[in-house]
Amino acid sequence: MKMNRRNQKGTALIFALIFMLILSVMAASLMFLAQSETWTSSNYRMMTQGRYGAEAGINSAANYLMFTYTPPGGAGDPLANYDMTQSPVKYNGADVVLSTTLANSNYPNAAVAGDFAAKVPGTLTQGFGAVSYTASARLLSMRQVQLAGVSGPAANKIIQTWQIIADGNIKSVRNAQVEVSAVLEQQGTPLFMYAAFATNDECGALDFSGGATTNSYDSATPLNPVTGSPVIMNAYGNVGSNGNLNENGSGTTIYGSMSTPRSGVGKCAQGGVTAWTDNGNAVVTGGFKLLPQPVKYATPVDPPPNSNNISGTQTLGPCVASPCTYGDININGNGTITLYPGTYNINTLSEQGQGTIVIAPDPVTHQYGPVILNVTGNGQSTAVDLTGGGMTNPSYDPSLLQINYAGTGTISLKGGATSSAVVNAPNATISFNSAGGEWYGAVIGAHIKNAGGVTLSYDRHLQKKLFNVSNYMLDSFSWSKY
Repeated sequence: MKMNRRNQKGTALIFALIFMLILSVMAASLMFLAQSETWTSSNYRMMTQGRYGAEAGINSAANYLMFTYTPPGGAGDPLANYDMTQSPVKYNGADVVLSTTLANSNYPNAAVAGDFAAKVPGTLTQGFGAVSYTASARLLSMRQVQLAGVSGPAANKIIQTWQIIADGNIKSVRNAQVEVSAVLEQQGTPLFMYAAFATNDECGALDFSGGATTNSYDSATPLNPVTGSPVIMNAYGNVGSNGNLNENGSGTTIYGSMSTPRSGVGKCAQGGVTAWTDNGNAVVTGGFKLLPQPVKYATPVDPPPNSNNISGTQTLGPCVASPCTYGDININGNGTITLYPGTYNINTLSEQGQGTIVIAPDPVTHQYGPVILNVTGNGQSTAVDLTGGGMTNPSYDPSLLQINYAGTGTISLKGGATSSAVVNAPNATISFNSAGGEWYGAVIGAHIKNAGGVTLSYDRHLQKKLFNVSNYMLDSFSWSKY
C-alpha cells in the first residue's frame, strides 16, 4: 500500500518551529540564569563589603575604648554613678551605652559620649562606592582591682567588658546593611592564688619538713582582740607546683590542697616525677588537684639600681616620684630601715643581727600604702636576706610589702610575729631558714624550701587584690545581614 505523500506536507516546518521554541526557551533560561548569577554575585559582593564596613566600625569603637577612652573614677566621672552589681552595668536604672547616634547614648559623662559619637563613625570607599559604619558599645561589666607591683594611684585599675555592635551600610541602587557584634574584654587574675607555688617541674620543687605548716587567715577581718594577731583557720593554705611536693616528718602539714600537673604518690625520680612524696607521716588535708598544664608566671621587671648604698638606721621615702633608686641596703646590728609607701628599685636587701624592717604609713596622710621592692641582685648569690630581726608590718596586710625579683639567686626569709609580705620570684630559690615562727602572706619561687618549721599563713584576701591584667582582646564575633 502506498502512503500519500501529500498528507506529510508541512511536517518539517512544524518540527522547525518546535526546535525554535525549545532553543528560545533554553536561551531565555540561560539569560535568566546569567542574570540571577549576576545579582547573586552582586549581592554577595555588597554583603561582603558591608561586613567589612561593620568590622571597621568594630575596630574603630575598640580602638577608641582601648586608646582614647578614660575609664570612670575621676572627679567628672565618679564610680558612684555606676551600678556595678548588675550586668550590663546600669546608670539611672538603664544600660550604660556609648553610641555614634548621640541620642541613643546613656553615659554619665556627656563629654565622653560626645567624643565617642564624633570619633568612631567613618566611611570606607570601595567597590560600589562609600561604605559607612556606625557603632555602639554597651558596658557589660566593670570592677576595680589593685595591680600587683604597682604603687600609688596607678595601682587601682578599672577592668571593663564591652559589647560592641557595628553596622556597615551601602546606599546605592540596591542598599545593603550588615551588623557585626563582638565583645571587648580584659581578664584580671590574682597573682597570689596559693600560699606557696613552685614553678620548677622537678622532684622537691616544694620541700617542707621539720613541722612546716600552711594555713590561712583574712587580713580584711579584725585581729584577735586577745593576741592582736590574725584569726587563723586550719584550711585554705593551698600550695602548688609544676613538679613534686616533698614532705618530711610528723607534724609537717599542708592545711589545704596541693595542685600540680603531676600524678602519683611515692618515690620521685628524674623521668618519673610524682605529685607527692611523704617521708614520715606528713599530711595534705585537702588532697590533690590535677592541673591541666604547668602554670607560668611572668618574670618581674629587672630594675636598674644605682650605687647609693644604705646601711644602719635609715628612713626611706615616701617616694613622691616613684621609683626611688638605691644600691645595696644592709641593716646591721640594731639598725632599722623604715619604708614609707612607694616603689624602690634596689640591688640587694640584707638584714644582719637584730636589724629590722618597718613598714610605716605615709607621714602626711597617715595612711598605709604598698611598699614595692624591685630587686636586681647583681653580683650576689643571695638577693634578699631577711633572717635578722625580721620585719614589722602591724597591719598583717601582705600587699603592703611586695618583693619582686627576676633573677635565679636565693631569697632567705624568717618567720616572725609580724612578718607579713608577698614574694614574687618565679626563677629563684626561696628558703625559710628560721626555727619556727610565722610568715603571713604568700610566696612564688622556682624552688621553695621550708625546713625550719615555719608556718606559712596564706592571706585569703589576696584573691581580691594584687591582680595581673591582660591586654584587651576581641572575641564572641557574630554577624547578620539585613
